[in-house]
Amino acid sequence: MGQIEIRCEKMEQKDPYLHRNHSLHYLQMAFLSDKHEIMENPDGYGKRTGACGYTVKMYIRVRHECIQSVTFISDGGINTYACANTVALLAEGKTINKAWEITPEQVTGYLKTLPEEDLHCAELAAGALYLALVNYREHKYYPWNELYHQTFQ
Repeated sequence: MGQIEIRCEKMEQKDPYLHRNHSLHYLQMAFLSDKHEIMENPDGYGKRTGACGYTVKMYIRVRHECIQSVTFISDGGINTYACANTVALLAEGKTINKAWEITPEQVTGYLKTLPEEDLHCAELAAGALYLALVNYREHKYYPWNELYHQTFQ
């Protein structure tokens, strides 16, 4: 049984009316799996762990200062997964500068039915994107920095 099937089964056990209690956007983002992968040779990478203990790792590919692709890995629950997918959707096609404008509030607004007690999932996913953007800038403007860290650590 794959991760998606396990996630669906767990959610249905907790909420047998999942499809009735959530927006179409939420359900699409919660169960979409094409962005859930480790990107090889990303231009930017960000990893953020929340107080809840869940981690989101976000990978970006950039061409001409425009985000071409976003993927992520998360060990979180379905709400974290939905938020990470939403961040990926909102970021793709945006310039690096416009991607900085993606907020947790935009994520929750898009999903519409993210439970209030899980708003931190949107912050976690957006934070992982911000770290990937910082990492991209560091690699672009200070490419020697990575070699320095690999050599002396």
